[in-house]
Amino acid sequence: MGKDNNTITWETFSEGLWRDNPVFVMLLGMCPVLAVTNSAINALAMGLATTFVLLASGTLISLLRHSIPKQVRIATYIVIIATFVTIVDYTIQAISLDLYNALGAFIQLIVVNCMILGRAEAYASRNRPLKAVTNGLGMGIGFTFALLCLGVVREILGAGSLFGIDLFGPRFEPWVVMVLPAGGFLVLGAWLLLFEWLNQRKERAELETAAETQ
Repeated sequence: MGKDNNTITWETFSEGLWRDNPVFVMLLGMCPVLAVTNSAINALAMGLATTFVLLASGTLISLLRHSIPKQVRIATYIVIIATFVTIVDYTIQAISLDLYNALGAFIQLIVVNCMILGRAEAYASRNRPLKAVTNGLGMGIGFTFALLCLGVVREILGAGSLFGIDLFGPRFEPWVVMVLPAGGFLVLGAWLLLFEWLNQRKERAELETAAETQ
């Protein structure tokens, strides 16, 4: 295990929001991202569920990091993650059966989400709990933000509503493709193009500023 670093900075929290956003930059967890974002409420529920599992499992793994044998660390991480996924699964089922049915098997698939397992191996197992929680919270918020970006657009265009609230009245003709899997790919591609354009614009502005100061 690497040496612990107790320093918690803004970068610890914010890397998952933008620079290393799990969806828009690292393209992790694409299965639930494309499957459950046909509505904003589904996207929000999946984002919050994933964030809870990310925080809870990261905290426990960080606390046990010196006690877990290296040879079985991955199997141990999966068992820990699966425990918290089971808690989330039963909680959602108790709160709303409609939401539970809408999310379907994708709640259970949080167990094998690359983002959560990657955070466990690369971060939680190498840092103290507070730092692991700070980083996990940033990653979870970034993941939830990305899901909402897709879910909001797909629900507005595909159903003419937002969080189930009708926006355009009965004359609106929904874009049915937006609530289908193909709509997920289209909206994700559009967001990726937008963020890439913004990044290139920022880089050009920085180069022009640097050239002017020389």
